[in-house]
Amino acid sequence: MSAIQQQDPQIFAALEAEKKRQMEGIEMIPSENYVSDAVLEANGSIFTNKYAEGYPGKRYYGGNQNTDIIEEVARTRAKELFRAEHANVQPLSGSPMNQAVYFAFLKPGDTVLGMDLSHGGHLTHGHPVSHMGKLYNFVRYKTHPENEGKIDFDELMRVAKEAKPKIVLCGYTSYPRDYDYRDFKKIADEVGAITMADVAHIGGLIAANEMRNPFDYGFDIVTTTTHKTLRGPRGGMIMCKKQYAEIIDKSVFPGLQGGPHMNAICAIAVALGEAQKPEFKEYAKQVLKNSKFLAEKLMSKGIKLVTNGTDNHMMVMDTVQSFGIDGKTAEQLLDTVHLTVNKQVIPDDPNPPLKPSGIRIGTPAATTRGMKEAEMEKIANWMHKILSEKDNTEMHKQVAEEVKKMCLSFKVPGIKA
Repeated sequence: MSAIQQQDPQIFAALEAEKKRQMEGIEMIPSENYVSDAVLEANGSIFTNKYAEGYPGKRYYGGNQNTDIIEEVARTRAKELFRAEHANVQPLSGSPMNQAVYFAFLKPGDTVLGMDLSHGGHLTHGHPVSHMGKLYNFVRYKTHPENEGKIDFDELMRVAKEAKPKIVLCGYTSYPRDYDYRDFKKIADEVGAITMADVAHIGGLIAANEMRNPFDYGFDIVTTTTHKTLRGPRGGMIMCKKQYAEIIDKSVFPGLQGGPHMNAICAIAVALGEAQKPEFKEYAKQVLKNSKFLAEKLMSKGIKLVTNGTDNHMMVMDTVQSFGIDGKTAEQLLDTVHLTVNKQVIPDDPNPPLKPSGIRIGTPAATTRGMKEAEMEKIANWMHKILSEKDNTEMHKQVAEEVKKMCLSFKVPGIKA
């Protein structure tokens, strides 16, 4: 850090401020986590310097003998963890990861069956504001919040037969349940569609065998980001059956991207190696324990959670129904006491996305720091206090100090105090 301090004091100051923020607060955004010292070191390694367009053994530049080793290790570990026949580790993040799959199998105007954004889907699952939503015909299905977020698969079968999608897509960014992939596969087989699961949020929980693996149910394509529950750097992976390996690889490069970020792939390889260890399985178990415990404590206080609980690492709180405040206000209030969440739309939200009716809460990052059920109970109490007494500034100051004190007793990986 001394080099940055000497060369660019402004950037150094921002880095130090962010370090302090992370140490003194709790990251409760489900898509955020802390990487290990080894992953952080790999991400900032000398592979930052290297161009490596192409794939191992088939590069367009010289001097790639070491990058080939790194990428091959990452691909092998991904295949082993997810029981996949093929893996591509070059997507730069989650959105281009999914885009590469669409470009591989679809022509403009083709139909995809995907989850509605307000019910838990992602922008790349066909929301009209995304370029993919304009290029392809996305037919969006919904959940039944009044029935714990279950999906009506009889209705989904009817819609699929009518829409005749080329891809049946399941996966989510704010859906607190697990999927029965068998039902999606049955629908896809009925209409002759390819099955695709975007498990960006739960990739680490699947790798640890703590949540269902789509490949165990015959899925064709599985995509995941590497920086959420997998605790890696920002990146994406596409895994698929062997028969689709060539078309997927060509869609990523040269179809969509140029040179891969080899420093990120190096860090992905390290993170996947960590995910193969018994300690990671224990971590994944605790993420789920913490999430379910936190959800129960919040609901016991009369707080409304979308789907009335959780099967995974996250939950969505309806702050309008629970406290009479929108999600943006709730996010800002919790931020003042070092509890970082994100505003979130709820199913068929009447409010706009930038001022929605809820917040999204997750346990991966807190669990990485070693927090368990006792800390989750404190967090539930703090959230309830802050959101139910939003104008009690003295109490807010007290809670902020309590949160800070607790946080400083838990190390943040990759950060030296």
